Amino acid sequence: MAAKTKPKSKSKKSQVVKEPEPSPYSPAQIKKFIEEVKVEFLKIVWPDKKMTLGLTGVVVALTVVISIYLGTVDLLLGKVVASILR
Repeated sequence: MAAKTKPKSKSKKSQVVKEPEPSPYSPAQIKKFIEEVKVEFLKIVWPDKKMTLGLTGVVVALTVVISIYLGTVDLLLGKVVASILR
């Protein structure tokens, strides 16, 4: 089964001329970017003080636990390697 193809039209379509985009570093573009950032910044829902302090406590506690674990592993592996090398 052969597929039918559309005949190509010979009429010229008007070409759309694109204007060059302004540099992203132009003062107008920088101002526009800052305004857009301000609009997006207002959409942020910030946590309350209680939530912030609670999450900060979790981060500090995990940091202490992980540092103690890694310090212990480092100390033990250091002693194992030192005993092997003697």
